[in-house]
Amino acid sequence: MSDRSQAKTPTSTGPLAGITVLDMSRVLAGPWSGQLLADLGARVIKIEHPGRGDDTRGWGPPWHAASPDAERQAAYYLCANRGKQSLALDIATPEGQQLVKALARGADIVLENFKVGGLKRYGLDAESLRRDNAALIVCSITGFGQTGPYAHRAGYDFMIQAMGGLMSLTGEPDGMPMKTGVAITDVMTGLYATIGVLAALNRRRETGAGAHIDLALLDVQVATLANQALNALVSGVSPERFGNAHPNIVPYQAFACADGHLVLTVGNDAQFARFAELLGHPEWTRPATPDESGAGASYATNEGRIAHRDDLVPLIQAILRTRGRDEWLAECEARGIPAGPIHTLTEVFEDPQVRHRGLAKVLDGVPQVGCPLRFDGDDVTGQQPPPRLGEHSERVLTEMGLSKDDIDRLRAEGIVR
Repeated sequence: MSDRSQAKTPTSTGPLAGITVLDMSRVLAGPWSGQLLADLGARVIKIEHPGRGDDTRGWGPPWHAASPDAERQAAYYLCANRGKQSLALDIATPEGQQLVKALARGADIVLENFKVGGLKRYGLDAESLRRDNAALIVCSITGFGQTGPYAHRAGYDFMIQAMGGLMSLTGEPDGMPMKTGVAITDVMTGLYATIGVLAALNRRRETGAGAHIDLALLDVQVATLANQALNALVSGVSPERFGNAHPNIVPYQAFACADGHLVLTVGNDAQFARFAELLGHPEWTRPATPDESGAGASYATNEGRIAHRDDLVPLIQAILRTRGRDEWLAECEARGIPAGPIHTLTEVFEDPQVRHRGLAKVLDGVPQVGCPLRFDGDDVTGQQPPPRLGEHSERVLTEMGLSKDDIDRLRAEGIVR
């Protein structure tokens, strides 16, 4: 074992210090939750197959290796597994199952994303684990939930974005429906999982009882349609795709400048009045009266701007094309008009505000993106990089009371790595 795996884990002082999590999930939604719980101070033991580990370990390139002799790790895996201990354990074996049960008896939270019924054959389902530990909180993440006609199906972010309506809202009006640039449904599900287990922890303080949380990607996708869901429910009409425009606010979209693009996000009538003055058209904000006619008078309110979107947007676009992006952005900043550049990801991490907030980090040579939570001004990002496969197996098993001979035998039999 490496020196790093033998080093003693520092005692956590985070908000979740003393909480133990078994992360039996893979890919993104569950691991995202596990990483956040680790950042907040919980001890998170990631249980992985000893041969292949988390699927995302192989989802490269790009790859990262901290040293020439270290196993290469996919960037995808590195995004969601900071701060965890890796126990490489074959749960298909009776001894592997007994070890997980023993860990669960002393754990607070279990995260898992097996298909419905997938863990029951191993005796590791929520009902079985909670029989031995009534205070245990199990969060089961699936594509479609524990019940319903689709419960047996596997679910993946891309498919759920399609089925849950997000793709119908994303893309140009005359183009193909598009997915988002990141697996946003998985990420949001990871956040809901974290909220759920923290709520269950709080309730447990009063009742002493744990919980089984049923969390579905499809449910999360539908729930996070936000204003667009209510647009449909209130009007009875499915919203159309607006590309980079907004269905409920104008102007709130991307515009071309002489040398690039900017995003304008005018959120109220006062901001639009300042913007109209900047463009040299203060008359756009005159209130409409019964005697007035012409499009200009109707732009004073957001409702009017939505009604005359097709007239107003081309007028704005024609003016913005006459000057450079940064010149317009400086003018908007000076007048309190919300606007920003469209950054590439390399530009994002070079941005002065992002650099000031310290979001790009390196932990033991491994690049990371910091946790956005700050407690009393302190950054809570964990300081341990994502573990190599089985990096902490020996440590965890030793702490469970297994002897060196026991661990060597399990290793020789392929039960642990």
